[in-house]
Parts: sequence; C-alpha cells; structure tokens
Amino acid sequence: MVARSPEMAATVHTVHRQSLREFLASKRTRQFVDHFLSHLVLLVLGLAFFLPFYWLVSTSVKPNSELFILPPKWIPSRFVWQNYPKAWNYLPFGTYFKNTLYLCAFNVIATVLSCTLTAYGFSRIRWPGRDALFLFLIATMMIPYQVTLIPTFLIFKWIGWVGSFKPLTWPALTGSAFYIFLLRQFYMTIPTELSEAAKMDGASELRIFLQVIVPLTRPAMATVALFTFLGTWTDFLGPLIYLSRESQYTLSLGLRGYLTRFGANWEMLMAGTTITVIPIVILFFFTQRTFIQGITLTGIKG
Repeated sequence: MVARSPEMAATVHTVHRQSLREFLASKRTRQFVDHFLSHLVLLVLGLAFFLPFYWLVSTSVKPNSELFILPPKWIPSRFVWQNYPKAWNYLPFGTYFKNTLYLCAFNVIATVLSCTLTAYGFSRIRWPGRDALFLFLIATMMIPYQVTLIPTFLIFKWIGWVGSFKPLTWPALTGSAFYIFLLRQFYMTIPTELSEAAKMDGASELRIFLQVIVPLTRPAMATVALFTFLGTWTDFLGPLIYLSRESQYTLSLGLRGYLTRFGANWEMLMAGTTITVIPIVILFFFTQRTFIQGITLTGIKG
C-alpha cells in the first residue's frame, strides 16, 4: 500500500468537504423549489375557489348601474350597504333562518345518534348475518336519490306528512349508509382490548359505548355532524318538494323570492345569498381542525 502524505490527506479531506457542501446546497435548493411550487399551486387553487365568493360579496354591495357592465368592475365605485337590510326585510328572512336552524339541529342530533349506534353494532358486536347486512347497507349507496324520490314522496303523502317538516327530519333517525360506513371504519381501528377490559369490569355494551368508544371517536362524530349540518343548510330539493307554505320555507328555498315574475332583484339576491353563506364559512373555519382530523383518522380496516 502506498502511504498518503499529509498534503494528500488534507487535499482529499478538502474535496470531501466541498462535495458535502455541494450536496447539502443542492438538497436545500430542491427542497426550496418543491416548497415553492407546492405553495404556488395551493395559492392558485385557493384564488380559483375564492373568486366566486369574492364576486358574490362584491356584487351584493354594488349599485344597480354596475351589476352588468362590461368589462365587469371587481371593486364597486360605491358600496351600497343598504342592500343587506333591504334583502332581510324584503322577505321574512328571520323565519327562514329559524326554520333552517330547526331542521339542522334536529337532523344533526338524530343522524349522530342513529349512525353511531348502528355503526357500533356493525363493528364491535358479533351477531349472525352482520357482515351480509352491512354489505346490503353499503349497496344502497349506489342507488341514486332520484330513483327513490317518487316512491318516498308517495309514502309520505300516504301517511299525511307532505306539507310539514316531518319528511325532512324524521328520516334522519334511520341513519345514513355513508355515515354508518364512515363511523364503522373508525370504530374498527380502536383496539378490542379496551372493550374486553371494560367487560371484565362488568360494563354493559351501552356503558362501553358511552364511556369508552364515544370519547375516542369525537372527531369522526364531529365530521358526521358537520356534514349533516352543511347538507341540511344547503338543501333545496327536499324543502321544494315537501314544503308548501312560505312560513315553512328554508333559506335555500326562500332565496327564490328575489326572482319575481317581473324581474330579478339581483343585488338583494346576492346580499341574501351572502348572509346564507357566511355562517357556513364561519363554521368551517372554527371546525376545520376537527373536520380534517376526523377524515384523516378514519381507518380502512376490515
């Protein structure tokens, strides 16, 4: 072997250090480029989703003369804030709000109760035919809503529920196949040892569900509640079919009142729509962490 001189060893060490610096610099550059591109894509997508909402809000405070001008004005020359109280007083908006909140509260509570209990039975309790019945339940998700619309309406008409809130509320007590599936997959990720330990201490199934399962599945339950609230708040077809009196209208159905036979009150329609959308935006900002946690932690086990 050829012995290395101190000068050669120092040269090799210097070359290694320079290579290491170049490697780290190139790695940091790649990371910076990746982060920059990902944030740029997110920014572009965020702007694409934000523009319709901005156009809605800006149109709600525009004068009538600037609603349909070309090219469109993104910033009104004069903010007409009077459109909001006019929109609120033009229709019984308070009644619409009260009706919508009633439907949302009823459906959220009923859906969470029915779906959590059903999902617990499908995931944590063994009984004959459980898996076959669960597959049958999942298969109902493939049936379009339009297929069952007329038969469901005829049933509600036969029992005298048409023209009331009952067709929009009581079916929530029967659960939803999608929410049951979502909660069941979440329950399947919880170790069975917890339930077995509680049974050894003499706990019943109901006590295990309330004291062991529910505290661990709050994110998934919050996700179900949020989905149900949003679906009920924005529902238009259901109230359109089953409600007949204006005193029963919801927000989505009541917004049609701005589109009269003599013309559309676009500025008030936009103001009313903004009032309707703002609670959803506020709710999402306050619950987005719980919502994302409930989606990402839902397992795919079983």
